Amino acid sequence: MNRRDEMPVSRRREAAPAAAAFDELCVRHAAALIRQTYLLTGRPRLARRAVERGFRLAWQRWPEVAAAPDPAGWVRAAAYEYALTPWHRLCPGLRTARSPERLPGSASVQPAGRPLGPAGRALLEAVLALPAPYRRVLLLHDGVGLGLRATAAEVEASGAATAGRLAYARQTIAVRLPELGLGGQPPERRGDVVRGRLGELLTRVDALLAAEEVEPPGGAGIRADGERGARRTTLAALGLTGLFVLVTLLAMVVTPGHGARPRPWEGPRVAVPAEPRVAVSAEPPVMFSAEPRVPVLAEPGVMVSAEPRVAVPAVPHAPAGPDLPAPADVPADPPGSPGQPRLSPDLR
Repeated sequence: MNRRDEMPVSRRREAAPAAAAFDELCVRHAAALIRQTYLLTGRPRLARRAVERGFRLAWQRWPEVAAAPDPAGWVRAAAYEYALTPWHRLCPGLRTARSPERLPGSASVQPAGRPLGPAGRALLEAVLALPAPYRRVLLLHDGVGLGLRATAAEVEASGAATAGRLAYARQTIAVRLPELGLGGQPPERRGDVVRGRLGELLTRVDALLAAEEVEPPGGAGIRADGERGARRTTLAALGLTGLFVLVTLLAMVVTPGHGARPRPWEGPRVAVPAEPRVAVSAEPPVMFSAEPRVPVLAEPGVMVSAEPRVAVPAVPHAPAGPDLPAPADVPADPPGSPGQPRLSPDLR
């Protein structure tokens, strides 16, 4: 049984008008959007991919798009944003084509309709040579036919900035294509000429897209792809969430000490400072003095000065012999000499 048959009847009745309106939007604007996006990128397959992505986003946000004043403008803005994404510069197959040999309609491609011609190819190369913001403003204003305010609102820029980009783009085309005769023309006349040449170029792009077998996407296929993409996104989010939960549980189980009973609360703990410990030695302390002490022996009742004594060696008496004379008496040291002890005044 098909998934669509499993849906309730009331839900299918509610989805039927939205699907019908979406399919009508695709039929009316898909081909024109591919032509416009091709002028932005120069690559037909990238143009189709960008338009398909724009319609897919529109289906995912269909209530918002259906209530918008210009649903086709909403899809166009989404397609232009994807076609001019800066990260496309990193992929060789998604870069903007600038050389003639990469453009459809060259020697390798022969369109079935009206050929592009040398003038058309030169104009296409001049448009692709512009920077992306200037190329987008030129296409919206002179190719699609939007006003200056509407163009500024779609590119999200001020009116002065949008006018400056438009003037620079026209001036660049006038310099690269002097055969158009835009050098001495006023801005209004220059805009009319560029607008007419871009409109003619858009009508001839259909033959190039047909030669490249680029067909506009269908509404049913876009809706199916959008629903599949939404389901894949939902499943991916659920899978990541389950993986995170599994890793968390595994970490809780493997962590040591997990599941142990917590200890009862014993109240706040107060830190008590420890008493200082005094080291007691078994040996008696030894007292040292900074000045050396000289032991002095004195008799009781005699005050001896602390001055050091000078020892005077005694002269030994030689024994008297028959041939040697007796030694003379050595006079005693007078009182107060260095060799005699000094007495205090009280004892003298």
